[in-house]
Amino acid sequence: MNVITDWFKRTLADRQMVVLSLLLVLVFLTLALIGDMLAPAIAAVVIAFLLDGMAQFLRARGMRNILATTLTFIMFLLISFVAIVGILPPIISQFGEFFSQMPSMVTKLQTTLVALQQNYPEIISPQQLNGLFDQVGDEMIAMGQSVVKSSVGEIGSLITIIVYLILVPVMVFFFIKDRDKILAWFADFMPNDVELANEVWTDVLAKSGDYARGKVYEILIVGFVSFAAYSIIDLRFAAFLAMLTGLSVIIPYIGAATVTFPVAIVALAQWGFGPDLAVAVGVYLVLQALDGNLLAPLLFSEVVKLHPNAIILAILFFGGIWGLWGVFFAIPLATVADAVIRAWIKRKRLLAEAQVSEEKS
Repeated sequence: MNVITDWFKRTLADRQMVVLSLLLVLVFLTLALIGDMLAPAIAAVVIAFLLDGMAQFLRARGMRNILATTLTFIMFLLISFVAIVGILPPIISQFGEFFSQMPSMVTKLQTTLVALQQNYPEIISPQQLNGLFDQVGDEMIAMGQSVVKSSVGEIGSLITIIVYLILVPVMVFFFIKDRDKILAWFADFMPNDVELANEVWTDVLAKSGDYARGKVYEILIVGFVSFAAYSIIDLRFAAFLAMLTGLSVIIPYIGAATVTFPVAIVALAQWGFGPDLAVAVGVYLVLQALDGNLLAPLLFSEVVKLHPNAIILAILFFGGIWGLWGVFFAIPLATVADAVIRAWIKRKRLLAEAQVSEEKS
């Protein structure tokens, strides 16, 4: 108990550590308590953060702030228009069709597994197979019915979409244009002695910005390449499965394993158990291998250095708190935690060295 008490005394005696801790607690409480109300603003901040790299690039080459902001904003609007008009409709259509046909695909899977069980009874017993059928069939059919119903859309959801389509672009423009003014305004409320907090902020801003932009590029590249590959082998629901494959890179390790199932069940329902199924699964595995061993290292070579277990724990922790958004931002949030821990260790070492120097003098 004395060890814990002494640790708190040493930590609370350091003003900069106290300020940093209070700022982290304030941000966490704000997101936890009023995050839903601030969702459009948070979405705008994230988008502006992703677009800031291009705006900074244009400013660095002598372009005026308003012109750099306008060009960046126009690019954002064009990309959004192409996504809404050209990319989303086929994905949404295949999304609903996929889940509406889920019962027939599960039935096809059951028929195939029964045939395999009869040919290889030593691998799985009929009782185990029936239990698997009951569990997988009930869960997948229930999921399909739920998704199809929710895809119809409610009035509240429509209003929310309209609010996002109007408010978010406007806020994105001003967040990019007045970035320095907004940061300076927040800085006015900070204590004067916040060197440690500034150090953490600078470290997190650099790493998280590179990571977030790289992750968007990775999702787009993997998604478009997957769509081309699935279209070449004539796999059904190519757009929907390509979207899932692209989004699978958000969750390292877990995402790649999870998306294997819908790719395999679609191929199985389309072609049955045979070489075409092996080709479809093989294409998916090759795409994941190229992403993990070629694309991701190129995009994130020196950006985020976290142990795989740390990444998985961050996904579980932040996903449990904030759901899908927590999963998406798990690695940037883990980067924040890593920066805080390293800054605290560095601060502790500097204080210890200063104390030794005073004792010697």
